[in-house]
Amino acid sequence: MDATLLFVRVCTGAIGYAAWAYGRRTSSARHMGLGFVLIAYSWFVNDPALNAGIGAALTCLLFFPR
Repeated sequence: MDATLLFVRVCTGAIGYAAWAYGRRTSSARHMGLGFVLIAYSWFVNDPALNAGIGAALTCLLFFPR
């Protein structure tokens, strides 16, 4: 496994966990769902650049709801 890919996976997983925990605390299904997707998707994408791009897009969805 590439170190860059591992770094991106850990970062997106940490952001996903924080979003999931926030959603659980505030009962926000949207944040819980996006947090779970941020945690899970990276294990199916093996290109670091694509992985980072998807992670950035999903993270933007956390802050821009519409």
